[in-house]
Amino acid sequence: MTEQSTTRVETDQAAREASGTRPYGRYFEEFEVGAVYQHWPAKTVTEADDHLFCLLTMNHHPLHINDVYAARSQQDRNVVVGPLVYSLALGMSVGDVSGKAIANLVTEELSHPAPVFHGDTLFAESEVLEKRVSRSKPDRGTVKVHTRVFNQDGVLVAQFKRLVLVPLREPDRT
Repeated sequence: MTEQSTTRVETDQAAREASGTRPYGRYFEEFEVGAVYQHWPAKTVTEADDHLFCLLTMNHHPLHINDVYAARSQQDRNVVVGPLVYSLALGMSVGDVSGKAIANLVTEELSHPAPVFHGDTLFAESEVLEKRVSRSKPDRGTVKVHTRVFNQDGVLVAQFKRLVLVPLREPDRT
């Protein structure tokens, strides 16, 4: 029988960040109204991504999964299902916006002003609109951001606003 070697794995995010790893998310104090975070990396949406998402979410609309049907549509080809575009943009923003979040409180004003097609590459950015310290729990606050998603040609393909509850790094305990 061979002896297994074990290594202590640091699981605390603050300790991992102290080691020099990229910070994940922000504390309340680190948000600045008017700041724009350009999220990285971008994501090229494949046909497989779109079909898998449609099948997992039980959205079997032929515009998304049937080439023959889609070829006869207004777009002449498959359109990526909107909730996938939203999900990708939300996920792309986590490292910059909600990586330390206590909760995502509200998503509002979601729109898809232009279609996304298989092979499009999505780029997302979030602008900080406002921030407020909680009156009832002074160890946290809300941050409202406006996330915009562009394709590789700079066309706005989706946007939404969301309100995130984030911890303060140094809460006022007085």
